[in-house]
Amino acid sequence: MEKNTHKQPLIHITRKDDPSLLAKSIVIAISILCALLISALFINFVTHLDPISVYTSMIKGAFGTSRRTWITIRDTCLLLLISLSLAPAFRMRFWNCGAEGQILIGGLTTAALMIYYGNKVPTALLLLIMIVVSAACGALWALLPALFKAKYDTNETLFTLMMNYVAIQLVEFFVDFWDKKQSHSVGIINMNTMGGWFPKIFGQQYTLNILIVLVVTIFVYIYMRYSKHGYEGAVVGESVATARYAGINVPKVIRNNVLISGAIAGIAGFTEVAGISHTISKETAGGRGFTAIIVCWLAKFDPIAMSLISFFIVFLGKGASQISSDFGLNEYASNIITGIILFFILSSEFFNNYKINFTHRRKEGE
Repeated sequence: MEKNTHKQPLIHITRKDDPSLLAKSIVIAISILCALLISALFINFVTHLDPISVYTSMIKGAFGTSRRTWITIRDTCLLLLISLSLAPAFRMRFWNCGAEGQILIGGLTTAALMIYYGNKVPTALLLLIMIVVSAACGALWALLPALFKAKYDTNETLFTLMMNYVAIQLVEFFVDFWDKKQSHSVGIINMNTMGGWFPKIFGQQYTLNILIVLVVTIFVYIYMRYSKHGYEGAVVGESVATARYAGINVPKVIRNNVLISGAIAGIAGFTEVAGISHTISKETAGGRGFTAIIVCWLAKFDPIAMSLISFFIVFLGKGASQISSDFGLNEYASNIITGIILFFILSSEFFNNYKINFTHRRKEGE
């Protein structure tokens, strides 16, 4: 009697059923713990520093003073706002990589209104006009790729990326147009009169930033979970064919969701110019439109999860800057630590969706 050895793969990967929130949280917590341990080894063996001191420095960089705490909250709100702008489009698999351009257009519109009407219109009325017009301009900037996607099925990733470069050139043109000193900068707009600036509320400079982001977060949560258009966007994302079979007007759904996406990005530009920097340049978006893609994807388009991930990414950025300052490390060393932590957080996404199975050889006799 011959015996045959049937070989099976030692490892095979299977998809998990939808894990609970607790299970996901445990996986993410383990990933963060592993990231901190690996980062500690890197700190100890490469930089010869005490890991505890480095982590303490990171916390100090984000929360060391009252001002640093408020700046961390401010930057978290802005990143969250940009991430929220991507959610309606991403949920229907419209890969909007043009948030940078939409932010710039919203910011450019705000800057123009501040320059021409900052000292002529009451601040409260001007802020209302700026948020509405900036949202409209951001929405219209996003509409063009949406129309081509809906009608001709063009590649929205490339289209929206190219729109970013057009927006940069528009900002450069108007900066040079408004610049009277030939310094390639408009400087701080209305520095003396603060026309169009966010007012202090309850004695805090960034309270209005927080309120705007809170309102938008609630709106996006309700829109995506309970509205008809939000549900239709989810169906289109799952299957365009199914959506058409169900009688959903796919081009209209694409247009509506991308308009909302662009409008929120335009509001982010308004918040940055009127509420934070009070100026406009090609660096106004600061790459946050691309960072927001990571936030949106990790959070699975959940606004609550986006707020936590946005905070963590901002915290890492502040911490990296602080350890560079405190320990004389170059930015590459601090970015490596940040990269290690982000890598493990991203890997938690894999372990939340898949499980690894180990098998053994089995011998069967004929």
